[in-house]
Amino acid sequence: MAWRSDRAWALVGLLAVALSGWLLYRELEGMSLDSLLGSLRAIPAGDWALCVAATLLAYAALAGYDRIALNHLGRRIGWGYISVVSFTTYAVGHNVGASVFSGALVRYRAYRHKGLTPVEIGLLVAFCSFTFVVGTLLLAAAVLLIEPELVQRFLPSVGVGLARGIGVLLLLAVGLYALGSLLKFSTLRLRGMELGYPRLPTVLQQLVIGPLEIIGAAAILYFALPEAGNPGYLVVLGVFLASFSLALVSHAPGGLGVLEVSVLLGLPEMDKADVLVAVLVFRLLYLLIPLALSMPVILWFERARWQDGLAGPPPP
Repeated sequence: MAWRSDRAWALVGLLAVALSGWLLYRELEGMSLDSLLGSLRAIPAGDWALCVAATLLAYAALAGYDRIALNHLGRRIGWGYISVVSFTTYAVGHNVGASVFSGALVRYRAYRHKGLTPVEIGLLVAFCSFTFVVGTLLLAAAVLLIEPELVQRFLPSVGVGLARGIGVLLLLAVGLYALGSLLKFSTLRLRGMELGYPRLPTVLQQLVIGPLEIIGAAAILYFALPEAGNPGYLVVLGVFLASFSLALVSHAPGGLGVLEVSVLLGLPEMDKADVLVAVLVFRLLYLLIPLALSMPVILWFERARWQDGLAGPPPP
């Protein structure tokens, strides 16, 4: 059953890539390579430095995801190890998408080496994903409340009032989650597993670290865009939120094609070559370079696992 599910999601991803590729071709029809190279050369060195800094912020926040989850599980692992595992996990997961060889498998290999049980690793993966969801909901609420007109870039029929109403509902959802920690909801026991409700300090950390990763990732796109026609960081953040969410839902590897089409759709006031180059810069710094850097780390994890296999099974 799991094999069939993996095949189904892989097919969905391939279809998303094909459809997005066709839409992207329609959007960029007639554009020359010279215009793309010109837009790339036009990015100032200072903006390149800001893009790199934004990338570092995003990956530092992602390491915070793991740290918060491990603290919630009562596990203490050094920051250095967590940072390497997190960097490798997301470098692989963001690029591979719905493939069997995903970020969850990288975490499993690495944290089993540190003595975590399969159940603990499963809870850690779920907790990190939830931190991302909380951060996304909080930022989406802020964008819809401050810039409700932004939703019309993707859904022209949605009015400003409805957009603000959605923002309020998202904010209430996050608030209810935080309220549960204040009320000290009890531990949930399910099929032998204990799911402890996060306490207030943990929730507050999630509300800070979750948005930071998205803020950093969106800033890469923002700093790679030229000043001419740039609608401002908040609008770029909203467009990135929508585009990145669509890319994740599509299950296309790295959101290939889906991200490009969505960002082009969300920034119609800007030159298409400039927008496409900005997305390429994002892919280079946030996806491709981290993936290349993560390969030696994966080999090191596999080597350590092989050595552990010779020494005996990991502790239960």
